[in-house]
Amino acid sequence: MLYGPRVRYLDHNATTPLDPRVRDAVIAVLCDDRLQANPSSVHGPGQRARAVVEQARRAVARAVGATALELTFTSGGTEADNLAIFGAARALRAAGRPSGVLTTAIEHPAVLAAARALAQEGHPLVLLPVDGLGRVDSALLRTLLYAHPELGLVSLAAVNHELGNVYDIAALVRVVREAAPQALVHCDGVQALGKISVDLHAWDLDLLSLSAHKIRGPKGVGALVHRRGLTLAPLLFGGPQERGRRPGSEAVALIAGFGVAAELAVNELAARRDHTSALRERLRAGLERLPAVTIHGDPAAHDGVTVNAGFAGCDGQLLLINLDLAGFAVATGAACSSGSLEPSPVLLGLGMPAAQARSAVRISVGSQTTTDDVDALLAALPELLGRVRGAALDDADWRELSVG
Repeated sequence: MLYGPRVRYLDHNATTPLDPRVRDAVIAVLCDDRLQANPSSVHGPGQRARAVVEQARRAVARAVGATALELTFTSGGTEADNLAIFGAARALRAAGRPSGVLTTAIEHPAVLAAARALAQEGHPLVLLPVDGLGRVDSALLRTLLYAHPELGLVSLAAVNHELGNVYDIAALVRVVREAAPQALVHCDGVQALGKISVDLHAWDLDLLSLSAHKIRGPKGVGALVHRRGLTLAPLLFGGPQERGRRPGSEAVALIAGFGVAAELAVNELAARRDHTSALRERLRAGLERLPAVTIHGDPAAHDGVTVNAGFAGCDGQLLLINLDLAGFAVATGAACSSGSLEPSPVLLGLGMPAAQARSAVRISVGSQTTTDDVDALLAALPELLGRVRGAALDDADWRELSVG
């Protein structure tokens, strides 16, 4: 198991264990003296390294219904999101087109922080509200698009990183094309690839962000997929790598691993989903049998991996620490927000009171998770919940909560 045999790893939305087949591909490149040249060099050794990069580019592009010319490698999902948001908005403004951004209040920090930074540059920002389950109302989306002709970019995640909600991106894009035909559409697909089928063209997207380490690939590599010919303002400046969209020498070994991970994610999608969905249902049902537990998110459209649960009377951070000491790795929200004592912005975006948001823990299973892992967590929770709740409530308060 990840991080040693004594840890039951239940935080796959933060990162996934490296698949041994991916690890072997990375090591093979690192250990092959013939592949150590710069892939931008025109000599034979450089071209051998380039061939590895391009083979992986084709593999990752195929995984999302795109072509090799439509894919730019990045350092990960955050850079891919930033390149999409900054790159598209700044290019639109330079072309004299509307450059405002519409997104939701429950997006990943890589999207929201970029959109808010753009707002400081004068690009309008419109936040689309979601309901108490984290669902997007297509009618409200249409209304906001008609009301804000200054919008040039819409950014929506396919799968929410904390709730596990799955969104009908193709249907939402149809709304955008009708109401704001001038707008580009970006989808944060980082949490989607490997959980659902992802397709740039079937979803009619302009931009799609991906990350290798969410699909059992290596950390430090991701991709922005974009319609061929789309103009993006670069974030970095330097050489002509990645056709000028992302300068810097490519990380050949990591990219090779990404290619293998993407192929496996698509080829094994059905088997992985069957496995994780059964475990998630077992976990959800077990949690709902515990007193004063609420499952957050959309029960009708979930990723088959994530359970976001609120434990009334508990501080989520304190529960996480107790679970960690007991050998369970879980989260209270996005790993990118780790260490923050503020309640989850995603849960606040559902209209949840701050105290309730602070009681939440995110549990996410993966292809290596076992039934025993889930059952062990459910068996350990009653004692741990009693301990954590006891630190916050006296006996009379807890008895009232249990009855009420």
